[in-house]
Amino acid sequence: QVQLVESGGGLVQPGGSLRLSCAASETISSVILWSWYRQAPGKQRALVAGITSSGTTDYADSVKDRFTISRDNAKNTVYLQMNSLKPQDTAVYYCNGWGPGNNYWGQGTQVTVSS
Repeated sequence: QVQLVESGGGLVQPGGSLRLSCAASETISSVILWSWYRQAPGKQRALVAGITSSGTTDYADSVKDRFTISRDNAKNTVYLQMNSLKPQDTAVYYCNGWGPGNNYWGQGTQVTVSS
């Protein structure tokens, strides 16, 4: 069974940076869209960023110009570089891989932005 494992979360001060990683246990050729979602306490899970199999990216308005999604196919890993972090970025971040008939989720990694 395919597993997605996120890492890189933690506590950071406002204005700081973190890079999240999402490592797949194997190559998933059926995935055509990799995404990062986040869920803050008391809120619904929301899309943060996505990258297609062709490399097209898209971002939520709240993170544009601060976050960058990328992937390394050789390492079966997707990244989320987060810069200029704000307290409102505090959430559990989840990796998602979607394709026809498949929808994979990681276990999540906590990001806390606080002074």
